[in-house]
Amino acid sequence: MTISSGRLLLLPSPRVVINGVSIAENGAIKIEQLTVTPSLSSIFSAPRVIDIHINKPVVSNDGVDMMLALASKKTGDNSEPNMVNVRHVKIDALQLDLPKLSLPALNVEFSLLDGHQLSAVALKSADGTLSATVTPEQDGHLISVLAKKLTLPVGLPMMIDNAVLEMHLKGQRLDVPRIEMDLYGGKVNANLDLLWHKDWRVNGKVKVAGLSVREPSKLISKAVYLSGQLSGNGYFSATAKDAGKLMDNINANFTFQVHDGVVHGVDLIKVASLLTKQTTGGETAFDDFSGVANAKGKQYHLKDLKLSSGLLSGSGQVAIAPNKELDGSGEVEIKRGVSLVAVPLDISGTLDNPVILPSKAAVAGAVAGTAILGPGLGTSVGIKAAGALDKLKGLFKNE
Repeated sequence: MTISSGRLLLLPSPRVVINGVSIAENGAIKIEQLTVTPSLSSIFSAPRVIDIHINKPVVSNDGVDMMLALASKKTGDNSEPNMVNVRHVKIDALQLDLPKLSLPALNVEFSLLDGHQLSAVALKSADGTLSATVTPEQDGHLISVLAKKLTLPVGLPMMIDNAVLEMHLKGQRLDVPRIEMDLYGGKVNANLDLLWHKDWRVNGKVKVAGLSVREPSKLISKAVYLSGQLSGNGYFSATAKDAGKLMDNINANFTFQVHDGVVHGVDLIKVASLLTKQTTGGETAFDDFSGVANAKGKQYHLKDLKLSSGLLSGSGQVAIAPNKELDGSGEVEIKRGVSLVAVPLDISGTLDNPVILPSKAAVAGAVAGTAILGPGLGTSVGIKAAGALDKLKGLFKNE
């Protein structure tokens, strides 16, 4: 530990004020000012009782690991009485400096019993969006969290209207059996278990109902996004050496359905017509859009995609690389009279600038079929042949 300065003040009450505190070589915990105030009734007796006021601390990921290790450490039997008992701790403007986790500044107060046993904790964010209480329970502590108009601190910066969390902290394990969130007109229910005995490990389940996807999907891509009502469920897990890298090692699988929506930014009927080049804008209305979203670390994969409406149906899959590049394929079946014409598609580009075009085989097949059998029937036969060839290639590629 290093400090910049310190002084003893006698008025209005005796106390020690320390400035510029840095803990650990890498400054895992930094404190702008630390004030220790002894109780006057115990100043000349043992044990001495003190209150602590911490102003503007910044805690990094290593600092969190240090505090959790201390909190979960079991103290052995000690017949010697404590020389100093901490009665009350007040923390103003606590900032958690964690990668991929954005939380507002927090104000915290907690009281301790004799022997430094935690009695109660009250936490509230400086902006009023988050509050929590911690109370003792058998072999651990119950943590209750309320949030209102809070930006989601992990992943996409989605706005949470209301949230309730119930957590149980026991040693080096945090069980969260209840997570309820209201956002974008829908509800999210989830649960998770977090452990940090050696490595950090997390696993859980999530269920979504009636969530409007327009604004959340625009956070992913402003060029091509969805509207409609999302429902679905899935699971997630991750293991990492420290908490800040859990999201980098996430393994998640989420089955979803979107009803009565629109694909904004692309007109699949025009794309599949083979008469136009890549166009910007446009939209595709649908009755149902479903699939499976899979995440492994920073690699994402949308599989078993199916889209249906009165005029067309589609299927496909898309891989999203860490640099947001797209690599996928699909097929759109357009209803023309009483028949369906299936057009294979290639998906490339990036999330910010996706490119959806008929596959090269589809274009070549349409040209060849038209040349041999003439327009109309020949074009359709050529496209079907190209689709069969693309599916065959896809089969070998998947293997």
